[in-house]
Amino acid sequence: MPSGLGTSAARLAAQFAAGLVEAAETADRAPVSPTSSPGYVEREWGDGTASPVYVPMVERIDDALADEVDDRLVRWGEECGFRGEELDQLRKAGFGRLAMLTHTDTEDPEQLLIAARLNAAWWAADDLYADNTDMGATPAELPPRLALAMVAMDPVAPAGEFDEPLEEALRAEPVLVALRSAVEHLERAGTPAQVQRICYSTFTMFVSWNTYAAWRYTGEYPPAWKYLATRQHDTFATSMTLVDPVGGYEVPANLYYDPRVRRAITQAGTASVLVNDLLSVAKDAADVNPVVNMVLQIAADRNCSIEEATEATVALHNKFVHDFEELHESLSAVPSPELQRFLRGLRAWMGGGFEWHNTNPRYRTARS
Repeated sequence: MPSGLGTSAARLAAQFAAGLVEAAETADRAPVSPTSSPGYVEREWGDGTASPVYVPMVERIDDALADEVDDRLVRWGEECGFRGEELDQLRKAGFGRLAMLTHTDTEDPEQLLIAARLNAAWWAADDLYADNTDMGATPAELPPRLALAMVAMDPVAPAGEFDEPLEEALRAEPVLVALRSAVEHLERAGTPAQVQRICYSTFTMFVSWNTYAAWRYTGEYPPAWKYLATRQHDTFATSMTLVDPVGGYEVPANLYYDPRVRRAITQAGTASVLVNDLLSVAKDAADVNPVVNMVLQIAADRNCSIEEATEATVALHNKFVHDFEELHESLSAVPSPELQRFLRGLRAWMGGGFEWHNTNPRYRTARS
């Protein structure tokens, strides 16, 4: 029997012919050539001294919508137990703006809040548990903290007398409360399959965090190739997993997990996380236990300057984006409106993610 991405989509199209035809006739769900506007551009970044990055154009900037999502996000953060300076940092981080910039196929603040809450919770865990020593991150304590984070997101089976101390622990830390609450918000809007996608993408990301912690704890930092291999399971692909539930639709599982679609997600997510590495160099290097970062690892491997390592990282980023663009073009023939909408959503996420990083005060002094 024939198999593969095209035949899977054809079977889906035959099975749901009426629904797909109707969907394809609506403007917001019809397949669109990935070469149509908005396209890709070269953009300056940071202080403008390095080569430009090749990224998709930003599809939407709506400051009023971003502010509305951020207002709701800060109120939610207070409900989760964040206080004072933590709430100020949550406001300044602009995760509502990130959701507005990256999830461009909805204008519903509650739908955008799905992405804003989860991204805020992930960033809080990253800062407080994994990355920032001055905020309490300790490599040796990271694995048990992440184990509880997994339970907060994906509840374990009832265990009688052992449930009470677990529940007390989950309610005691705002990060855990935020992770649980954010997933509950997703459950109200997405399908069980989409919720589990998010959980397992997050848990894969946690494995990479534990690997970084081991490197920082031992002081045996990895060569760039090993860091990149690990980093590709800790990218903005996790955030991009939210593209279809935030948009209010679902990519069928056999398409979402097809190797070519997974490759497109990986390319988009890795390109976006390399932007993060480029803009985080100074912050990462300044930590008492330096954070692993592609620029820093290339500089160590090649015994070269940060400027030279930056250029190599820009070239790698641009390769991922060009590869995504080509793969998107090749996938445009697949007869699935959901998949085509999702691929356009990945492209929009890359463009919006770059805009958010490059204009966010968190990264303004990140290059040295």
